Amino acid sequence: MHTITRLSADEFRTSVKSLADLLVDVVTGGSSLGFLAPFGQESAADWWHAQQPAVADGSLTVWVARGPDGITGTVGLARNPKPNGRHRAEIVKLMVHRDARGRGVARALLATAEQAAARAGASLLILDTETGSAAEHLYRSAGWTRYGMVPDYAADPDGSLQDCSFYFKRLS
Repeated sequence: MHTITRLSADEFRTSVKSLADLLVDVVTGGSSLGFLAPFGQESAADWWHAQQPAVADGSLTVWVARGPDGITGTVGLARNPKPNGRHRAEIVKLMVHRDARGRGVARALLATAEQAAARAGASLLILDTETGSAAEHLYRSAGWTRYGMVPDYAADPDGSLQDCSFYFKRLS
């Protein structure tokens, strides 16, 4: 069983090591999250530390899924700072440890972020993901609409260029 909680700024700060462990596992497993191999703990921790100001000022909300072995997944919700874009937000860095996949963790994290976005007044969510990935199947089955695909958009961890699909979801 996994419990999903929103991290306060202080909790985020104290969770960086565990978040970095998760990020390293996911990138090592081949997920295209913006990082190239080799990718280690120090680089992962640096990336998470760089997110601290956004978590502290509320422009980025981060949730984690915890299981018996600690943090097994995470998702972020980034709010748009532009005055003409305050109605939308972006789902970022949805990831689940390889040992915890297939148990509904990603779906629960996604639903949590969607519900929080709706409560915060967002009426439109966006995200992007590697075309053909398991994540793409998740988004489609969760009611997201693909609005485009860009070939060779980003490199996966081994440096191979991959297509990227872009999705949106209107919230009621």
